[in-house]
Formats: sequence, structure tokens, C-alpha cells
Amino acid sequence: MARSTEDVTNWMTMFRWIVKLIRDDYAVEERILVRHAALETDIGLSIEQVEEVLDHISASFEIRFPPGTLDEVLKLEELCMLASWIKGLYKRPEFISDGFEARCRSLNPIAA
Repeated sequence: MARSTEDVTNWMTMFRWIVKLIRDDYAVEERILVRHAALETDIGLSIEQVEEVLDHISASFEIRFPPGTLDEVLKLEELCMLASWIKGLYKRPEFISDGFEARCRSLNPIAA
């Protein structure tokens, strides 16, 4: 189900949006949801839950994550930067590989 994204205008507001999603849908304490937190080990999400988070982001922002996204993205901050870049709100994150960039661009023509 898509959520309102009206207030998301940059990667920091994207971060807040994703924090609220994880806090509300997965009952994760907000104090754990810091930029450097690893999605699975620090936050405690299962791989299936992380995939659900990607699905929520995809539906709400009308973007697509390519296969292998979880091989490139390990931390909450990385997920926020990647989603923001695909949506056109942030520069290309330095941590993604060239091959992954190409896969993102093939699925998302708006990627900056």
C-alpha cells in the first residue's frame, strides 16, 4: 500500500519517511533507527521484512529496485540515499557499483 510522500523533498526527509515506516510497521524503537544502523543486524529486520520495506518504498515513490539491491545496500542511510537518487532527489551514491547503477537506470528513467 502506498503512503503519502508529499513532504519528501530530499534525502534527509526520505530518511525520516523510512524511519517512520520501519518504526510504525515493524515496531522498532526509533532510537535504534540511526543512519549507520545495519538493516538486519542492528535494526533486527529479517530479510523478508527488508524486502517488504523495499516494496513499500517502491509503491509509495513509484520507483523500482533491481534484483541484488540487498547486496549493495546494508545500512539504513544507504537505503535512504539509494531511494533518493532513484527518485531524483540526491546525487548518485558513491557506494553503489557501476553495474548496479546501470540496472537502476534501466528500471528508473528518472534517476539523476
